[in-house]
Amino acid sequence: MNRIEQRFKELKDQDRKAFIPYIMGGDGGLNNLTERLLTLEKFGATLIEVGVPFSDPVADGPTIQQAGIRALQNGTTLRGIIAELTKAREVVSIPIVLMTYLNPVYSYGISAFAQDIANAGVAGCIIPDLPIEEEELLAAILEDAGIELIRLVTLTSPKDRIKEISNRGKGFLYTVTVKGITGTRNEFDQEVVDFLKRVKDISPIPVVAGFGISNVKQINELTPHCDGVIVGSKIVDLFHNNDLAGLESFMSVLKPEKTPLK
Repeated sequence: MNRIEQRFKELKDQDRKAFIPYIMGGDGGLNNLTERLLTLEKFGATLIEVGVPFSDPVADGPTIQQAGIRALQNGTTLRGIIAELTKAREVVSIPIVLMTYLNPVYSYGISAFAQDIANAGVAGCIIPDLPIEEEELLAAILEDAGIELIRLVTLTSPKDRIKEISNRGKGFLYTVTVKGITGTRNEFDQEVVDFLKRVKDISPIPVVAGFGISNVKQINELTPHCDGVIVGSKIVDLFHNNDLAGLESFMSVLKPEKTPLK
């Protein structure tokens, strides 16, 4: 069983929901990556999504784009992130999922990428600009290396496509809750709730909602209809402002002494 599958099994046994924070690798300096991973683990993250800065981040909103620019200005590269994750695996116990675009992977070399991130202890990979029609480029290579390819569905995905995509995965299904890029939203409408219900009915694997989620109210609105949430821009902002107290408070809903999200 993949480490991601194991984590979701543990949550199901505990009647809890997943909280997956996103951080941009190299934002604040690569030398701080391990410390940030440990902080998120301490505050209750289920697993952590680590972004790779890219010059043309088509799925990223302003906050994460700015984080990527800061990381690139710090000299961050995919190879550098993998090297730091290799060090981090000695002290970070929860699964790491790497989020990158296809171009850096292709430039790195697909087979070398798969082997190197496996050696770094990475459990999964998200490539938002890789459609299922093009998966043959690397899906089998990642699988052979023990890396789970995390696939995405969106509000515009028809039922048959949701079924096809969800049946290919084993980790979780990244369910995009906005029509557009990442970034905080004030509220979600009934369309999003209906969408999550529809995906949950179809998917044989855990359904995790992402994009636009930035407060506990939204989390409590969405989690009855899915298996957890991914939070990016809010986490990036809290780290950028060095607001660790705010980060801990935001994630405290996941503490064992708190009532589990339902």
